[in-house]
Formats: sequence, structure tokens, C-alpha cells
Amino acid sequence: MSISRTDHNPTLDGSDRRQVTVDQSFFIHLWEDRTRGEQWVPSYDTKGLALLSDEFLRIASNNAVENGQRIFEFKAVQSGVYQLIFEKRMGWKFTAEDRRLFRIEAAPPSRN
Repeated sequence: MSISRTDHNPTLDGSDRRQVTVDQSFFIHLWEDRTRGEQWVPSYDTKGLALLSDEFLRIASNNAVENGQRIFEFKAVQSGVYQLIFEKRMGWKFTAEDRRLFRIEAAPPSRN
């Protein structure tokens, strides 16, 4: 699922700002409790950002519990300012349980 900067403009109050360089990867770490059915779902402008990997690092040591850290790796493919929105979804609900907003400011690579 992707959104463009023009058709969706949520309030960025309290958002996390990241300054990145085009073609260099950056990571977003979010806690997720899969035992409860939680899953973070990203939405972003695919013309400006690319998802490189999506990993889950299980933290709990109990076999009945599956919670841990979800690690998303992105890179900016062109310079600009982008919104990266994560919604914590539950399989049985139509609305998001939680929402995290990131403002990604992608600068062109420096020339040496």
C-alpha cells in the first residue's frame, strides 16, 4: 500500500524526523506483540522511498509469547520530503490500534 504526498497529509505533530541521504539505507524499529495479533503496516510514497527489508526480532523467551522488535530498512530513491506512516493493525479490527508518523527528509548524495 502506498500513498502520495498530495493525497494524504496527516498532522505531523509529535512525529519523528529523519534526515537521510539518497541511496543510503535507514532503519525504523517498532515493538510488536504478535501474540495479540499486532502487525505494523507501512504506507509511503513509493516514488521517493523503497522498502529494502522487513525483519522480526523475537525478544520473548517463552514459547507461548511472540513479541519483539520489527525492523524495517528503507532507502530514499530521490531527494525530497516524505511521510512514512506506520499503522498497528489487528487482524480482526477495521481501524488501526496505533499510528506512528515519520518525516523523512532526503538529501542528494554529496559530491566529493
